[in-house]
Formats: sequence, structure tokens, C-alpha cells
Amino acid sequence: MLTPRRCALILAAYLAPCLAVACAAPFVGSARTTAEIFWELRVPRVVLGLLAGGSLAMTGAALQVVLRNPLAEPYTLGVASGGALGAVIAIMLPGLAVSLGPLSSVQLFSLAGCGLALGLIYALARRPQGISMSMLLLAGVTVGILCGALILLVRFLAKPTILVAMERWVMGGLDVFGYRDLGALLPLLLPGLGLLVMQTPSLNHLSLGGEMAAGHGVDVAAVHREVFLGAGLATAAAVSVAGPIGFVGLIVPHAVRRLSGYDHRIVLPASFLLGGAFLVACDALARLAVAPAEMPVGILTALVGGPIFIHILLRRR
Repeated sequence: MLTPRRCALILAAYLAPCLAVACAAPFVGSARTTAEIFWELRVPRVVLGLLAGGSLAMTGAALQVVLRNPLAEPYTLGVASGGALGAVIAIMLPGLAVSLGPLSSVQLFSLAGCGLALGLIYALARRPQGISMSMLLLAGVTVGILCGALILLVRFLAKPTILVAMERWVMGGLDVFGYRDLGALLPLLLPGLGLLVMQTPSLNHLSLGGEMAAGHGVDVAAVHREVFLGAGLATAAAVSVAGPIGFVGLIVPHAVRRLSGYDHRIVLPASFLLGGAFLVACDALARLAVAPAEMPVGILTALVGGPIFIHILLRRR
């Protein structure tokens, strides 16, 4: 039985490495670092990594339950591809540059792309009795492929001088300057994660099957709807600032379940802590790997996540 004391002890065990990585990561890099570089570049970068990695991991943990698919992750929804399409359009057309508070034009277009993709997927998956999870999965994959094709078209039409900026963004990274980007992240991230946390008890029932969850009084359609919305908001927030960083939402929830079991009162917050630590650690390694140049962290997470993805596939044979 999971008592409050045991729950606190388990989460403390995840919090410790998360804090250790967060404290060490700002010191990775050149030894000649001014106070301004430390506080305006490195610390915001670590905070962004914790928030983006944590939100992607928590979203992946919830989606794997509602979709009943251990290979599901935030990008299964296709929302990230919509955000990437919006971002490359904004980079291609600098004349459309607009801003709204802390949001830059790239972030605004990315959020708009995420919103359009989310709406299209919802419309395709909606049924009179609620959201069809099988259709949601198919619609997400289809929208992702379509957006990927449009991204290739935009890159083909773009001027060579801006292709580097596009490539850099599509690879994903934690390049932030000051705390402005963090302000753009929170208004969508917090409500999205809040919706997921509110469904923690229902996710425990849903992991046993939809019919059994309904027998325990769970409104399965409402849970699907709220998890879909929460996952979409959290993914859109992370992608708009950090770009499409893959595999964090796939591998971290599996690691947490293997270490701590399947109770989502543990799985969701532990995934957030471990996901944040994982992304920050990958970012630090990416900066060291090709120093003094800097490898986009999305490349390293894919290199780590790819073999793990194959391992999961082989275990399901």
C-alpha cells in the first residue's frame, strides 16, 4: 500500500538526482565565465531543461495509459510537428515578425501551429460517445506526417541564408537568453500539467482497462478529453520554446515504472523530476561532446532514445 510517507520517500529519491544535475549543469562549459553569462544564459537554460524535459516525460506517462500503447509519447499526437511547421514558416518569413508580451514571432507561430494541429486531431478523433483513442493515434501520426512534408517544402523554398536557423530549431535545443522565454512557457505549461495531475486517480483505474475503470465510476470519455487537452497544452508550451526534442516522453516513463511501479501518484511526478534531470544532463553532455561547438540536444536524446525504443519493440515480440 502506498502511504503518504512512502510516497514522499520515493519522490525524494527522484528529487535528489534532479537537484544534483540542476546544480552541476550551470558550471559545465568554459572556465572563463562572467556572472552575467552564468545568471542570464546558463541558469535559464537549466530551468528550461527541467521544465521542458519534465513536462514531456509527464505527458508521455499519461498518454501511454490513455492510448494503451507503451510506445506513445507527446509527439504521437502530432502537435509537435504542427509547432515545428509554424516555427519554420516564421523563420522563412521574417516580414511577419510580431510579438506578444514575452512571446517572439517564432514562438507565436509555433503555438499557432500546435493549436491548429491539436484542433484537427481532435476533430478527426471525436465520436458521439467521446474521443476514439485508436483514431486519435492514427490522426496524430497522419497530421505529423503531413506537417513533416510541409516542413520539407518550406525548407526547399527557403533562402539558403536562413536554412541554418531552421535546421537548428528543428533539431531542438535549450538556447535561451534570460528569463523571457520561461515566461512564455508557463502560461500553457502549468494548466496542461495541472490537468494531467488532476487525472492521477483516474489513470490508475484506466490502466486496468476502460471497462473496469467505468465500473469504478470513472467517466472514461472525460478523462480522455482532459488528458488529450493537458498533453496538448504541455507539449505545445515545451515545443514553442525548446523545439521538437524527442524520446524524453518515451523512455523516462518506462524507467520510472520499472524502478517504482505503476501507481500514477508516483509515476507522474517522478517522471517530471527524472525527465527534467535527463534533459538537462543530455544538454550538458551535448555541450561537452563537440566543444567549443555545441550539439543540439535533440540529436543526443534521439541517439540515446533510439536504442531504447528498439529494445521496447523487441520485448513486445
